[in-house]
Amino acid sequence: MAYMQGRVAHDADSHVMETREWLDRFVDKEYADKVRQLYGPEPGRIDKLLESAKARKGDAEAEAKARENAIAGEKGWRAYGAFDPAERTKVLDDLGFASQLVFPTGGIGQATRGKDINVRYAASRAYNRAIADFGSKDKRLIGVAYVPLDDVTLALEGIKEALADGCGAVMIAAEAAGERSPGHPELDPIWNELSERNIPFMLHIGPGTKTQPMPYRNNGRPRAPDLHGGGENLRFADYMMLWYAPQVFLTALIYDGVFMRFPNLRGGVIESGAGWVPDFLRQLDFAHKNFNRTDPYLQALDMMPSQYIRRAVKFTPFQGEDVGHMIRDAGADLFLFSSDYPHPEGTKDPFGKFERTLTDITEADKDKFYRTNFEQMMGARALVGV
Repeated sequence: MAYMQGRVAHDADSHVMETREWLDRFVDKEYADKVRQLYGPEPGRIDKLLESAKARKGDAEAEAKARENAIAGEKGWRAYGAFDPAERTKVLDDLGFASQLVFPTGGIGQATRGKDINVRYAASRAYNRAIADFGSKDKRLIGVAYVPLDDVTLALEGIKEALADGCGAVMIAAEAAGERSPGHPELDPIWNELSERNIPFMLHIGPGTKTQPMPYRNNGRPRAPDLHGGGENLRFADYMMLWYAPQVFLTALIYDGVFMRFPNLRGGVIESGAGWVPDFLRQLDFAHKNFNRTDPYLQALDMMPSQYIRRAVKFTPFQGEDVGHMIRDAGADLFLFSSDYPHPEGTKDPFGKFERTLTDITEADKDKFYRTNFEQMMGARALVGV
């Protein structure tokens, strides 16, 4: 019996848990010695988890146990379907998702940092080929490419290659494009390509995410463990800043006229929460009201700022956020269901957590949350599993 009983649902956020050799066969030969293997030079905790998960292959009893109620089972690298696409297909069958966006976990690290721009784009190409390959055997799996925007020519080439390989969305860092606003006219070929191809851009926690400034961490106390008890993920004070980067990025696309120049452009803000969205819309229009009298760029806009967001962008709430309240406050057209599988943040029962906040929401509006908002964002690509 599928986890999602009696409802068509698309999953707007899942992840692949990359293996150490994830990128190796996809790296351009001339960069093979520069795009390093994942997880550092020496085997560690992640390698042990991967070995444990790989040892399950071919063991019918172990596979059956791992597959049983996968959403509530082990998370991370040991989760069923964490890195094996054949297993992920079975997970989709068990969970009953019509389609699933697949984002990286650590596979884009070298594409987001480092001084050598050519190495960063080589790492991006390798990751995009790997994620496209992951979803190549099941149309329900929609790989999300990652492309830096620093160099317009290289970015455009990277987007075209990723889409040709089968990726269905393009993740972009929620930050300035090199030394330019993401709304700079020089980047119009990128927005035009996505718009013409009906491919959404994605802002996801990770590249560009703002975290607590370092001086604030100097509080005279040992640093607390993160959500998972380790040392590399978000903490309470970082969580309270998750929405800063998407707000700044989206504001730039509005103010610089990108959404006006490309009315078919679509995008998603994924795993950054959504409780902030209703007030963000109000603040955008409040600022427009106050600055419009003297700002010619605001005067040139053909809609109110909030209307661009309503037309173009969807948001995934965290599991446990009060989606019913968000819908009553801002409408049902903005929000998307997601599982975050196999990351532990997605919890053991994301559907149940969302459902408990939707008790007084109409079936038509629930259907928007679980199904039609995703289909609007993704276009025909979302309909393969319906």
